[in-house]
Amino acid sequence: MLTLLLGGARSGKSTLAVQMAARQRFPVVFLATAEPFDDDMAARISRHREERPADWTTVECPIALAEAVDGTPADSFLVIDCLTVWMANLMVHTIDRDRATAALLASLAGRTGPTVVVSNEVGMGIVPEHPMGREYRDELGRLNQQLATLAHTALLMVAGRATRLNDPWTLLT
Repeated sequence: MLTLLLGGARSGKSTLAVQMAARQRFPVVFLATAEPFDDDMAARISRHREERPADWTTVECPIALAEAVDGTPADSFLVIDCLTVWMANLMVHTIDRDRATAALLASLAGRTGPTVVVSNEVGMGIVPEHPMGREYRDELGRLNQQLATLAHTALLMVAGRATRLNDPWTLLT
């Protein structure tokens, strides 16, 4: 059971993912993708660690996300937060994004336990001026589309509220 939570910054997607994990009976594994590139990010990471219950397992995986998914027991509730940062990490570290995203999608497709994936929707704004910004937007947008196809449930979060994302062909027929 894969749930994809998409939305903009401060839309409530991470909050919902944590609430979903807190409300179920499985042990929770939280895969965190952020790296402390600066003082602000280090403070954010620290704050997020403190907000999570002590009995949750947190795995820091800024790059090796597929491997971390594969290493998560099937009887665990898995939260991945977030693909937005993970994609940026792949670009910063010049990792083969096609290989990394294919591995992640395969890992998620093979997972039998409940899973929530958080990602930003970055394609609703203006076209980025810088080529790397356009490349990032396109790469993350493609990954989000692939995950939405794979997901049992996909929600778009706005202001702490959710809209279900349906396969457009089910609405057109």
